[in-house]
Amino acid sequence: MNASEVRPAAPAATEPQAAAPAARRGDLFRLMPMLTVANAAMFMLYMGIGAVLLPVQVELIDPANKVANFGLVSGVAAIFATLFNPMAGLLSDRSGRRNPWILCGGLGALGALALLGAARTVLLVTIGWCLVQAMMNIYQAALTAVVPDRVPVERRGLASAMVGIGTPIGSAVGISTAALFVPSDISFGYLVMGAVIAGAAVLFTAVVRERKRPRTEPVPLRKQLAAFADTMRSADFRWVFIGRFLMMLGFFSVSLFQMYILQDHIKLPEGLDANEAVAFLAPIDAGTTLLATVLGGVLSDRIGRRKPLVGMSCALSGLAMLVPVVMPDWTGMLVFTVVAGLAFGCYMAVDTALVTLVLPSADDAARDMGVLNIANAGPQILAPLLASLLVGAVGYDGLYVTAALITLVGAAAVIPIKSVR
Repeated sequence: MNASEVRPAAPAATEPQAAAPAARRGDLFRLMPMLTVANAAMFMLYMGIGAVLLPVQVELIDPANKVANFGLVSGVAAIFATLFNPMAGLLSDRSGRRNPWILCGGLGALGALALLGAARTVLLVTIGWCLVQAMMNIYQAALTAVVPDRVPVERRGLASAMVGIGTPIGSAVGISTAALFVPSDISFGYLVMGAVIAGAAVLFTAVVRERKRPRTEPVPLRKQLAAFADTMRSADFRWVFIGRFLMMLGFFSVSLFQMYILQDHIKLPEGLDANEAVAFLAPIDAGTTLLATVLGGVLSDRIGRRKPLVGMSCALSGLAMLVPVVMPDWTGMLVFTVVAGLAFGCYMAVDTALVTLVLPSADDAARDMGVLNIANAGPQILAPLLASLLVGAVGYDGLYVTAALITLVGAAAVIPIKSVR
């Protein structure tokens, strides 16, 4: 699984633990497949642009400084997205509606992507990508709130699965599609991605009915900070938070630069360029991640153990990052993709189950999961800056080794957890 923007959404200011309004069977029948379509379109855009079109565009503007510039563009946009997501969630909460925000976000993303495709300087690319992030976070924040809004508690497992299916599908299709437009038709590629997200937004809001919810008032920032402090007082939750943060930091430090790694570090077979290599690796990555997600969840339930599988998944991910150092060729990259995909898929399935067992308060589960999202989003802010500095100082081998060490430390973070086996 490779992502420059694979970002679990910060939860909108809603109360997911509350029971959703009673939903008719026909409404749920329409909603479930649309959750997959809407999320697949979102990840198609995030991955197709973040892993392919954006790094190529940055390289075309200034090839000599592509690593530093891409780190800057990605880092600024990630900060912007992290700040904008809860704001967008608050807006949809206060309006009591989700569909209009999903529609506006999808259509707005199309316009922002048209501007991004026309950018010819690093500054304009940064501004354009931030505008895309703004529109996509309006879309994403409202979409994230649909499940707790409209799905009864007893059906949320199925709904979560439908959401999850969209991630590997959208990622693989997005990368493969984006590679078709490199390097000559990048602007058209941006328009295609925009058309996909706009079409998904139109389709979702046309098919899925919505009943207006009561308006809610936003939680003051002071109370949000106090809630964060209360949650982090739990030692077990704190260790899970640290482990997730380190795993994500190591993972994104490498995955953000996959295009440049394939261009500058990996010896590809004759006739295979970096764009084709990215497109070839994407479905392999998605397939192994999806397989490991299913098998990891089933295995952890069967043996009744979470910590060993989380620790082994982190450790395996760290070891996988050493493969391109030892084998900087196409075979090494294939091995890395398969092993890293298996490790990451198993980790996400089992660590998510582990998190639910160490939440400090059953009554504040939504709040605590929101705190955990900082461990998902925070590394995406730090990773591009860290990676660009490492590549400039010690090269791609140094980047892989550092990411491996960070991930291995994340594996050790599960050891002090006491309340879960």
